[in-house]
Amino acid sequence: MEAPTDVQKLIEQVQLLLAQSVAQNERMAALEAENAALKKALAASDARVAELERRLGLNSSNSGKPPSSDGLTKPPRTKSLREPSGKKPGGQKGHRGETLRQVENPDVIVDHYPEGCTNCALKITPEMGTGYQSRQVFDVPEPKVVVTEHRAHSCLCPNCQTVTSAVFPEGFLPEDRLAELLTDLFGLKLVPATIARMSTACAERLQSFADIVREHVAAARVKHLDETGFRIGGRTQWLHIFSTLLLTFYRISSKRGSLLSGVTGIVVHDHWKPYYLMTGVLHALCNAHHLRELKALVEIEKEEWARKMQRLLRRACHAVNLARERGVPLNPTLIELFRRRYDGILEEGIAFHEGQPALVRATAEGQRKRRGRQRRRTGHNLLLRLSARKEDVLRFLSDPDVPFTNNQAEQDGRMMKVKQKISGGFRSEDGANTFVVNRTVISTAKKQGWNVLQTLTQDPSTLIQSLRLA
Repeated sequence: MEAPTDVQKLIEQVQLLLAQSVAQNERMAALEAENAALKKALAASDARVAELERRLGLNSSNSGKPPSSDGLTKPPRTKSLREPSGKKPGGQKGHRGETLRQVENPDVIVDHYPEGCTNCALKITPEMGTGYQSRQVFDVPEPKVVVTEHRAHSCLCPNCQTVTSAVFPEGFLPEDRLAELLTDLFGLKLVPATIARMSTACAERLQSFADIVREHVAAARVKHLDETGFRIGGRTQWLHIFSTLLLTFYRISSKRGSLLSGVTGIVVHDHWKPYYLMTGVLHALCNAHHLRELKALVEIEKEEWARKMQRLLRRACHAVNLARERGVPLNPTLIELFRRRYDGILEEGIAFHEGQPALVRATAEGQRKRRGRQRRRTGHNLLLRLSARKEDVLRFLSDPDVPFTNNQAEQDGRMMKVKQKISGGFRSEDGANTFVVNRTVISTAKKQGWNVLQTLTQDPSTLIQSLRLA
């Protein structure tokens, strides 16, 4: 066998180098694929970390989270979301104060006379009096039980000799905490069942009044809407709040989206989407919610457009408040200026977000990639909402009856949440309905300036006739 020639050796070396090159290319491709996968995983991790950091930065001042969720780390409230008014703190000029005034006929009069003359020390008697100055002290009397005996008399008719007996008037007896309170204050021992029967009887008697309040709220030109979870029978149901400045109506429903029917006019709410299914109404969005969302974007994401929009909404609110105090509508030129500035900030913000790299959605190994639209950042979503609902956001500018926020409904729902936090949920739907009817009456009575105790004992028809709607 002949020894391999130099040409054959050269061919073998070239083949070896080619094989090594192919293997090296394959290793490089594998490394590049691995590097791309690691970059993708790192981007997803960065996005996840950013999202978690954002959640940690949210509290009741820059999001819709309730103050109770802040816990012991609740930040001090040093800044208001409102634009400074420039006025001094306290009651303003023309504000009707609420204070104790001297009464013409006091219950008790105590006379004080000097013991002797400051000049000659002669003993002073009441007959020497020439006048007096008075000061009154208001004391809360010690709780006392007043027992009223009702006597139903029987009368004999002199004409036909028939005995007719009078009937006792309908009423309710004056639940553990209330029973304990009555025992502590008055020494009365009532079982909770008796108090529950009292509440039920009160709600049944005042149901017609609550129904009329519902009709008036539905027909009001501007009304506030809100909803919150309510625990009934161990299940989460929903308390719906419908209110105006002078009326409050509460309703319990098993479905969050079960809204009040027959509503007209303008509804103020927090952009919960089912509200936009209501027909025949105009919408006004709560700008307190927008200011909180913008505050989070300023503090956490450091987005400049959010700071500008935050300042614009505050100034617009301030301008409307000043015009309302003067009893005049906001100047149309100023309204147009605010609207143009609003559009400019939206364009700036959308351009900023469209220039950002797309967000990467983290998927577990083996999990199919989700379909649908590309995930957007929080600020981008808010911009699109502010753009699509521009008229609803700025409706307060051109309509003096439309408020800047939905605080009215949130305030009307606060007592209901406090009750649930202190006493827990309701055992039955009947008990919850009894509670909301009575609270409808009490809340409306306070807005009307009525005495609550007198309201609860009055005839419903009398209350209906006394309702002020504007």
